[in-house]
Amino acid sequence: MGVLAAVASSTNVAAAAVATKLSASRAASVAAGAAKILPTAHFAKFAKSSFAGQSLGCAVANADVALRAEPRARTVVTAAADGDAVGAASGGGLSIDLRGKRAFIAGVADDQGFGWAIAKHLAEAGAEVLVGTWVPALSIFETSLRRGKFDESRKLADGSLFNIAKVYPMDAVFDTLDDVPEEIRTNKRYAGSSGWTVEEVAAKVKADYGSIDILVHSLANGPEVTKDLLDTSRKGYLAALSASSFSFISLVQRFGPITNKGGSVVSLTYIASEQVIPGYGGGMSSAKAALESDTRVLAWEAGRKYGIRVNTISAGPLRSRAAKAIGFIDNMINYAAANSPLPKELDADEVGATAAFLASPLASAITGVTLYVDNGLHAMGVAVDSPAIANAGKE
Repeated sequence: MGVLAAVASSTNVAAAAVATKLSASRAASVAAGAAKILPTAHFAKFAKSSFAGQSLGCAVANADVALRAEPRARTVVTAAADGDAVGAASGGGLSIDLRGKRAFIAGVADDQGFGWAIAKHLAEAGAEVLVGTWVPALSIFETSLRRGKFDESRKLADGSLFNIAKVYPMDAVFDTLDDVPEEIRTNKRYAGSSGWTVEEVAAKVKADYGSIDILVHSLANGPEVTKDLLDTSRKGYLAALSASSFSFISLVQRFGPITNKGGSVVSLTYIASEQVIPGYGGGMSSAKAALESDTRVLAWEAGRKYGIRVNTISAGPLRSRAAKAIGFIDNMINYAAANSPLPKELDADEVGATAAFLASPLASAITGVTLYVDNGLHAMGVAVDSPAIANAGKE
């Protein structure tokens, strides 16, 4: 029971002060939300002083004053005592609570993509975050983290910076060390790194932490993505499937055994899996179709074998570094904003929040699903900004 609950159940300030304490981050979140629904002078004083690093006794004293002045504060107090910061902020209700959970996110190499947004939202919900970063990008990513280049985008709701507990070098194209060809083993971009195949990373995570609760696949690569399918080589096509879809199977194969029962696996897909997106080539549309099919099969197999859930998020276009490789991402974003039921640009945080939901107990019965987070674009059968549609019926 937190200090606020002690105050709620007793006006004995001294006894309440001895009871326990609420962590600074949770308290700040509670105060910020409660201040919105309890805008009284007393509570304003409470919110400012109780959660500003003052002594526990001072916090209790001000809380006591607030409770005497505003009975409705008890709702906030009770939620806070139960560790429900979001529920407290809204005066009660559902919240995503991932405290005590551990997530491994494969495919985070900067602060602009969906992988980063998912990592941030999982951390916001209280999860411990581990990431796997493509080996050639590892040095730049770790240097940027260390030098504070990502600090602005690391900010959580309470102003603190979310922490990545550990960064693992990883290349999910290779399942085991035996799969790595000599030209990669001797490539200077891989020099100084070891143990980065999927099997080795899973073994490292097990050795370091024992188990995980959340597995995220945020990986995709098609070396011939700018080529039409008719011009795509067999090598390019298979490379796209290897990096973008089989890597998902490989992750579940190796991480499934160390994922706690009730855990969640989430990947990212795109609507090109089911509809034609001219220019999104090189076998990438096929890779996304395979990923979605594999999601359903893995939901069955991993659900029965490990007791975990498997879902994929079909996200709308995002102006990330990776997406710029296809060469026309700006056009896709403009098209989506013009033709979606919700005419706006997709924010990576919207995908991050969805992933946090899928990882939470709130989604405990959801598995085998392709969940669209694209402002509704998938539902549209025509482009409403097309001149042919705009002029229909005018002649």
